[in-house]
Amino acid sequence: MAGDMRALVTGAGGFIGSHLVASLKERGFWVRGVDTKRPEYTDTSADEFQVRDLRRWDACREAVAGVDEVYAMAADMGGMGFISRYHGTIMRNNGLIDLHMLEAAREAGVSRFLYTSSACVYPEHLQTEAEVLALREQDAYPAAPQDGYGWEKLMGELAVGYFAEEFGLQTRIVRFHNIYGPRGAFDGGREKAPAALCRKVAMADDGGSIELWGDGEQTRSFCYIDDCTEGIYRLMRSDCADPINLGTDRLVSINDLAEIIIRISGKRIGIVHVDGPQGVRGRNSDNTRLRQVLGWEPGIALEDGLAATYEWIAERVSSGVAQAR
Repeated sequence: MAGDMRALVTGAGGFIGSHLVASLKERGFWVRGVDTKRPEYTDTSADEFQVRDLRRWDACREAVAGVDEVYAMAADMGGMGFISRYHGTIMRNNGLIDLHMLEAAREAGVSRFLYTSSACVYPEHLQTEAEVLALREQDAYPAAPQDGYGWEKLMGELAVGYFAEEFGLQTRIVRFHNIYGPRGAFDGGREKAPAALCRKVAMADDGGSIELWGDGEQTRSFCYIDDCTEGIYRLMRSDCADPINLGTDRLVSINDLAEIIIRISGKRIGIVHVDGPQGVRGRNSDNTRLRQVLGWEPGIALEDGLAATYEWIAERVSSGVAQAR
């Protein structure tokens, strides 16, 4: 079946999108990638790559032409340093992308549309303790996300549901929980915690130190990119139209995350805590629905995923391409 399928991956120049393109190609799909830029760290695996601004309606219509499935990964986002500041930019850019892509997909009659949401949709008041209860999909309501990114993603989920209800578009919704791995942003201000810490450790001298924002006791769970692309594929093939978490349920403090990376590096490095945006105090994924629907959940150990990520980032640091931040 896959050999006859034509897929569109938006955001194909980004971290998750570029990995998803490669994963779908390995499964035999014909893939069109679309983004405002080509992948930064590798050549694209796409059969066809279009550089387009998907905030524009005409660009979205052209992007979906002749495809069977849409994997809507495109979004303006980054780590806490970015999403805690640019609420209006995020709401404007992502809102335009979401609505234009949905309408273009509906008009073109695509068979399935997968929307990538985020754990940022969950209410802030459920994430005030480091030892947080794992978040279930139904916990998103009553709605009270922390920031503009969370509100926009929740609005995107609602739009997807309404298009499915009124127009019969077959949709899937995935909520990512901290995806990490090689070929993701690791400097420049949009990097997530695992990549930022790998860069800091790689740049630090043996016997030196690195800085962490806050006291480092804030907690998260982290999902390796290969598990992420596997989960996306399985969800698209499922019959589940409701939002579903995609992440691991192993709760780790940022201090512990840093210590794991330091051990991987083989260096003796201290940790200095400084002021900086921290996001919610704790966040973890409840994978009950994931296991029930897919009969599967992410299985790559954090230590293994971080080892691969650190090796890739350390190579780039040693070549002089990283910037200290």
